[in-house]
Amino acid sequence: MSRSTRLRRGLLAAALSLALPALAVAASSGKGTSAWSAVDPMIGTGGDGHTFPGATVPFCMVQLSPDTAMPDFKHAYKWAAGYQYGDSSILGFSHTHFSGSGHSDLGDVLVMPIAGDVKLDPGSPDQPGSGYRSRFSHASEKAEAGYYAVTLSDYDVRAELTANARVGFHRYTFPKGKPAHVLLDLRPSIYDYEGKVLWSTLRVRTDGTVTGGRTTRGWAPGRQLYFAMRFNQPMTSRELKNREEKIVYRGFGGPGNRNDDVDGISGRALEGVFDFGNLDKPLVAKVAISTVSEDNAIANLDKDGAGFDFDARRADARALWEKTLSVVDLQAPAETRKTFYTALYHAMLSPTLSMDVNGQYRGPDNQVHEAKGFDFYSTWSLWDVYRAQQPLMTLLEPNKSNDFVSSLIAAREASPFGILPVWSYGGMETWCMIGYHAVPVIADAYVKGIRGYDARKALDAMVASATYGPYGGLDDYMKLGFVPIDHQPEAASKTVEYAFDDWSLAQAAKAMGKDDVAATFMKRAGNWKNSFDAKTGFLRARKADGNYREPFDPSSAAYGSDYTEGNAWQYSWYVPQDVAALIQTLGGADAFVKKLDSVFDAKVDPKSFAHVEDITGLIGWYAHGNEPSHHVAYLYDYAGQPWKTQERLTQIMKTQYTPTPTGLVGNDDLGQMSAWYVFSSLGFYPVAPGSSQYVIGRPFIEKATLNLQNGKRFTVSTDHLDAKHPYVGKVTLNGKDLNRTWVTHEELTAGGELHFSMQAEPSKWGTAADAAPYSMSTTEK
Repeated sequence: MSRSTRLRRGLLAAALSLALPALAVAASSGKGTSAWSAVDPMIGTGGDGHTFPGATVPFCMVQLSPDTAMPDFKHAYKWAAGYQYGDSSILGFSHTHFSGSGHSDLGDVLVMPIAGDVKLDPGSPDQPGSGYRSRFSHASEKAEAGYYAVTLSDYDVRAELTANARVGFHRYTFPKGKPAHVLLDLRPSIYDYEGKVLWSTLRVRTDGTVTGGRTTRGWAPGRQLYFAMRFNQPMTSRELKNREEKIVYRGFGGPGNRNDDVDGISGRALEGVFDFGNLDKPLVAKVAISTVSEDNAIANLDKDGAGFDFDARRADARALWEKTLSVVDLQAPAETRKTFYTALYHAMLSPTLSMDVNGQYRGPDNQVHEAKGFDFYSTWSLWDVYRAQQPLMTLLEPNKSNDFVSSLIAAREASPFGILPVWSYGGMETWCMIGYHAVPVIADAYVKGIRGYDARKALDAMVASATYGPYGGLDDYMKLGFVPIDHQPEAASKTVEYAFDDWSLAQAAKAMGKDDVAATFMKRAGNWKNSFDAKTGFLRARKADGNYREPFDPSSAAYGSDYTEGNAWQYSWYVPQDVAALIQTLGGADAFVKKLDSVFDAKVDPKSFAHVEDITGLIGWYAHGNEPSHHVAYLYDYAGQPWKTQERLTQIMKTQYTPTPTGLVGNDDLGQMSAWYVFSSLGFYPVAPGSSQYVIGRPFIEKATLNLQNGKRFTVSTDHLDAKHPYVGKVTLNGKDLNRTWVTHEELTAGGELHFSMQAEPSKWGTAADAAPYSMSTTEK
């Protein structure tokens, strides 16, 4: 080691010791608090995190949360989850939300409690009293896993929310002496625009149950959502209103002559006002939803929403979260526990149940189907979650993974195009993002032994998706070996992402004994080379004539350009199936590491990405706020310098996550950002889902025990974990030296202990030539 290298490492170690003061806390500091109590749903609700603070339970249909704004879609990015921590007023409480998405929709069945006079429009947040929205203070908010409460200061109403799988529960405590009302507004949506509501219905049934639904042309065109609502106290009166102004033909009136005696209306701008007079006890409302019908919503309400005991339902939600989160017993400082368990919480919100109590669900053909032998889930941000969130579920929630795979297969069977979902919710497809990333989700589950579904149907679904020519330039990809930029936007990204999906398909086919299928897609897995320009050292877009597109600027990024939400600096590392070949293409390990260093060490002005709002969390060119960068820090392991992976992970952990409302530097993307944190805290990460390997980085927790569904326990433990010891000196697995930089899924699920000994200086651990993780060109020779 040269003197200059020793000096640089010494300075870096000193910097790292300053970066992690929290790790110096004594090992006993994490004892005595439950996993549930460590969760803070406010983390990520400010800035670009796009999480919501409201009440929900794991993977459920209902996400009941406050909405502070539902602006026009051109200005709605900030409010993708309906709520922004920096806002000062609440519009109401709606029952459907995405957690951490970049694009958005939903905000269905908006409810607002009102004391006193009722205004029918939301008004402006800049003009208090101009509408039904109300100011609030964060001091009055209480957000827990499964529960949310706030005081609406303009009405002096205390609002409390909780939920179970299909029902949202509200409890409103009104001030004495003021008449109590509940406003139901079926007009607004998250990512709103004029004409988004195609049709809606609202009805009060003879037993007082309020039902209705609406069809919207949003992100998933033609999406249908129905609801059923009941109150614990009788209405004294009610009004149903159609606020649509321009109606060319009204038809003939139904029974009833006034708004207060009409039992049902339909239109595109409906509201209901339900009056309860002066109340001497809290009003409880419960709302069930369905993608199928009002009758199914009623059935969901009858079964999942029995009774009006709000406190009991809140206790149920707490118990369910406590059980779910206790899959990991964590010993760590308080702030680390908060960040970790909140990340685990966020990772377990999606995909969401999209099936009624009778087994019915709506599919991508917009028809009603019935699930038999599995629960149907939707809300699939597959470009994001295949990387870490779904692999985390194979480890911690394998029973759910069976349902997830079964749901993907069922969606493919109902698809008008015969392919797997791309980005779907409520069973409906949006076609957002690129790749056929349901394939690695299925393949990863199968390779890991999760097989509670029809393997033949799974393989058919994967092959159908990988060979459907009209999708995203696949016809050219199959013919040319790359996606041409003069035929398709984002062609460079599509080529490498398709190649990874093909590799994962080959792994599943091989495990199924389908060697012919495996050989076909293993060959396609090498297509990344067809868009990699060894002369410049970057992934580049090619035209159909074979020439690279000119001019070329590796720093250029724009929506619809050669790359998807990124540039050449960020996408040139996306060969997780064959990093060894990428290393050779770039001139060997030393050249590879030098170029990788230049990614992190570059001086980049964040303003250069102001026009691409998803590229955030910059460390040089590395953008932790967006998924294409998520595996990059682990690549040093493949080049024999794992101590650099450890340095970069320390840098990322310090700068990209904090236990605050602005604690996520980018969209959580339905749990992907959070799953990255959970894995990296434990000391390993699934760089190539489908390989059954987790690449070792370094731990950020003192001790964690995974209480696995098979009854086994796997523990990650450390010694000398503090700011002065940021490097891995030694690793043992079940007491035996582990000199490779990876562990297998089978080793984790067999139970045992992975122990890290940390030290102040980089070590030779994991640097041997045979210590590197899987690469197709070396492992499968």
